[in-house]
Amino acid sequence: MKGQPPRVLVIRGGAIGDFVLTLPAIRLIRQNIPGCHLEVLGYPGIMDLAVTAGLADATRSLEHRSMALLFAKGAALDPALVDYLRSFNLVVSYLFDPDGILKGQMEAVGVKTYLECPHQVLPGQGHAAEQLARPLEKLAMFLEPEPDWRSPLFQFGEPLSKKPRIALHLGSGSVKKTWPVEHWLQVTKTLREVMPETELVLITGEAEQERGLTAGFEEAERWHSLPLPELAARLCTCRLFLGHDSGISHLASACGVPSFLLFGPTDPATWAPPQAQVTVVQAEGGVWELLLPEKVTEALVTKVLPAMPL
Repeated sequence: MKGQPPRVLVIRGGAIGDFVLTLPAIRLIRQNIPGCHLEVLGYPGIMDLAVTAGLADATRSLEHRSMALLFAKGAALDPALVDYLRSFNLVVSYLFDPDGILKGQMEAVGVKTYLECPHQVLPGQGHAAEQLARPLEKLAMFLEPEPDWRSPLFQFGEPLSKKPRIALHLGSGSVKKTWPVEHWLQVTKTLREVMPETELVLITGEAEQERGLTAGFEEAERWHSLPLPELAARLCTCRLFLGHDSGISHLASACGVPSFLLFGPTDPATWAPPQAQVTVVQAEGGVWELLLPEKVTEALVTKVLPAMPL
């Protein structure tokens, strides 16, 4: 209707890291369509991060039963869903749609402008966040200049903890992307010796417990299975984050927390968080066995800890 702000819908599935890497693109839309009403259609728990970051006004679940027919060719959609989709001036989708079924449904209901974006990132095509934002160039939206687009996405105004609080997340979406827990125990032992006042926090979920990634960290405070917006707020109180190539690492970096990350087979040029305060140590040739605790400890103690905020 005339006089109402433009309405934008971003459809994004994927895991935590995939979603956080898409937030710069969503922020780009916000910047280029001032005053727009922006909604995210995605997975419960994850999509809420867009609201937490102040980038989305509302969310709707992809898992709602009415959504299934979006992926059935020629299927009649729920009238309420048709009205909902038709209400948007722009729909941006990151869903896998090889046969164009979703696109066809959007055209059939009368979506005004529909933009297809990549559902996955390709090697050698630039940073993941840049790849995910690149299709917006068709709408004259460009992810520039440096380093503005790399700035943190979450700002809570939470004060840093009185004692140096360091968060550690030992998991990842794949066991191939994790360093052995016994090596982390050696590193954190040295960390406590160098900074005995450190408050170590272990971030865990069901996957970390099932893989036995909590053994040896009984003295650490445990943040277990927290809702992502709450976890983001708590991360903002930390002076440092330690982890791998994982969604939680992307969340910590997007909160502006200085992060020290270990990479194995994945390429940090593509997959490391884009924020400035990120230090990456990669295993030689992507082989974890070649990354010794001594090397990690040296990098942490000599390069990262001295730069940690007071």
